[in-house]
Amino acid sequence: MAEHTRDIKRRIRSIKNTEQITKAMEMVAAARLRRAQERVEAARPYSQKIDELIKRLAGTFSEITHPLFLSRKRHNVGYAVFTSDRGLCGAFNSHVIRRAEAEMAQEEEATLIVIGRRGRDYFRRRDYNLVAEFLAIGDEPIVSQAQGIARTLVDLYEGNIVDEVNLVYTEFISTGRQQPVVFKLLPLTAPQIKEEDEMFEDTIPDYIIEPSPQGVLEMLLPRFIEAEIFRALLEAKTSEHAARMIAMSNATENAGEMIDQLTLLSNKLRQAAITKEIAEIVGGADALKG
Repeated sequence: MAEHTRDIKRRIRSIKNTEQITKAMEMVAAARLRRAQERVEAARPYSQKIDELIKRLAGTFSEITHPLFLSRKRHNVGYAVFTSDRGLCGAFNSHVIRRAEAEMAQEEEATLIVIGRRGRDYFRRRDYNLVAEFLAIGDEPIVSQAQGIARTLVDLYEGNIVDEVNLVYTEFISTGRQQPVVFKLLPLTAPQIKEEDEMFEDTIPDYIIEPSPQGVLEMLLPRFIEAEIFRALLEAKTSEHAARMIAMSNATENAGEMIDQLTLLSNKLRQAAITKEIAEIVGGADALKG
């Protein structure tokens, strides 16, 4: 019984050490989440405005042409999947991977571009058509990383390697809710303007664009693609921090429950041992009296 009690106390010490680690990781994830949330909220308006500007230009000036607006028959569809480089973030990676697999299962042929080590390892083991990978993004993505991914995706599309490009990432909604989404990046679609469409009422009147609408569009398109990819990076990273914070919080609570249960068991064993010793002492005293 004494040996069993020592084993329990050893387990309690081990779980307490684990509890301290998970608590520290929860606090770190919470701090990173606050910074990441500020960045993603700051990036969303820029992405929305540049998207609105490009659609207004392309929809208002019918003479504008660009290869990225030309749609093709979908034979080979590209999917850029955003996962994490590290684990211990709950079901964050499995949810986005499952969404990507469901989308690719519907395609005649799919080409995969993976951002994050966890996704790379998963898809490589399952023999997907993986043509590019981007690892070690870090906890705070930077614009140059988005530019590198954007160049790869545009090259794949303009080189006719893929006929469409989709981003599969986890959108941050709140600390307790993150949702995998699929965003069609290429080809770009220009809205069809109708006279009654209120959205474009102010785009019809005469105004001058220098050097030309085509030139402005060609300047904005690379920035738009980079902005969308950068936003996807920020959304995915913010969701990862939130998922890790919740996972570590749950792990800390579970460790606390296990410690309470083992402490109760240890106390019961100790009490049983004391009761047994008292019984032996009483029995010995009675024997001496007899």
